[in-house]
Amino acid sequence: MVSTRIAIQPGVARAPHQAARDQAAGEPASGSAALRVLLVTARYLPSVGGTEIHTYEVAKRLSEAGNDVTVLTTDLSGQLPADERIDGVRIMRVRAWPAQRDYFFAPGLDRRIGAGGWDIVHCQGCHTLVAPIAMLAAWRARIPYIVTFHSGGHSSRLRKLFRRAQWALLRPLLARAERLVGVSNWEVEFFRDTLGLPDERFVVIPNGAYLPELDAPSVVEHDDTMIISVGRLERYKGHHRVLQALPGVARQVPDVRLRIVGSGPYAPALWRMARELGVAERVEIGAVAAAERHAMAALLSGAKLVLLLSDYESQGIAVMEAIALGRPVLVAETSALRELAQGGLVRATPLGSTPDEIAHAIVDQLRQPLVPGSIDLPTWDGCAAAILSLYHSIVRRKSCAS
Repeated sequence: MVSTRIAIQPGVARAPHQAARDQAAGEPASGSAALRVLLVTARYLPSVGGTEIHTYEVAKRLSEAGNDVTVLTTDLSGQLPADERIDGVRIMRVRAWPAQRDYFFAPGLDRRIGAGGWDIVHCQGCHTLVAPIAMLAAWRARIPYIVTFHSGGHSSRLRKLFRRAQWALLRPLLARAERLVGVSNWEVEFFRDTLGLPDERFVVIPNGAYLPELDAPSVVEHDDTMIISVGRLERYKGHHRVLQALPGVARQVPDVRLRIVGSGPYAPALWRMARELGVAERVEIGAVAAAERHAMAALLSGAKLVLLLSDYESQGIAVMEAIALGRPVLVAETSALRELAQGGLVRATPLGSTPDEIAHAIVDQLRQPLVPGSIDLPTWDGCAAAILSLYHSIVRRKSCAS
C-alpha cells in the first residue's frame, strides 16, 4: 500500500465522505466484525484541544458503528473519574506526573494496554511520554498499533531544538507501527523524510472540520473594519506578527481593528505589545468556546480577513473553515499552510517577513481579496470511516498471517 495524497482544489465538488475514505487501505468488507479498539491519548475531555477533539469525534463515531471503543488517557490532578462513559465510549484514566508539566509520565498505561484483549491500539499523538509507553506496551503484548502524529509547533526554542532527537529516539517504536497517520500531505512527507521510513508505511487521513450553517443572513454581522487572527495564544502561532504589522495597516486602512481569537499563556505578552505599539484600542483578544460552533461561524463569516501567521501547522483546519465560509485568508508560507497557498486557496507571506512586508500583504488582501470557489471540507464522519477502514485492513492482514 502506498500513502495517498489529498489536494483540495478550489471549485471542485467532492462527495462528503469519499475524500477521507479514499485515504484508508480500502473499504471494510460488508458485515465486518466489530472490533475492540483502544485509543490512547495524553489528554481527553474535559481537557479541550486539537488532539482531544479529534479523539472524541472519532471515538464517538467508531462506537456508533458498533465497535467496542475505549479511550485510555491520563489524569494529572487525580480528581477525575478513573472509569466512566461519555457518549457510549468507555474512558479509563491513570495517574500521570508531574502535575505542572506536560511530560505525562504514566506507568499505569502499560498494564491497561497489555491486559485489555484489544484488536488494535491507536496512539493519538507522539509528543509526550504517553506515546512510547503505549507503543512499547502494545508491541510487547503483540497487539497491532498505529500512530496518528498530531504534530504541532512549540513556543520553547529548547523544545523545538530537541524535536529531531525526539523523533530519532522514537523511530524504533514508530517503525514497528502498522501504519503512521498524518493529517496532511506535508505532515506525512515531513515524517517520512525525518524518520527515513518507506512511503507505504504512511497514510493521509485529514481531521474533520465542522462549522454549522447559519440560519439567516441576519446572524452574521459583516464588519469591513475587522481582521481576525486565529489560534491558541502561544508565540509560535504568530499573533505577535499581526500585532507588529497593525500600525502599518492602520496607516493605510485607518478604521482597521484586530480580533485575536484564542486563549493561552501568551495573552499578557500580546496585550503588552499592543500597548507598546499604540494599537491597544484597536485590539480585542478572547476565545470562542470550542462547543460554540455557531458563534465561531458567525465571527469568521463577518470578518474582512482571516490570518494565521503560525510557525507550524500540520493541517490548518481553522483556515479551511474560513475559506469554506467565503473569507479571504492570509497565512505564513510554511508547513502545511504552504499547501493551501500552492492550491490557490489562500495568499501567503514568507515566515521571515518584516512587519512592513506583512502590513503590505494584509492591505493587499483587504483591497484585492483572493476568495476561492467553494470547497468541500473533510468531515468527522469521513475521518472516522477512513480510520475504521484502516483498522479492518490491518486486523484482516494480521489474521491471515497467523
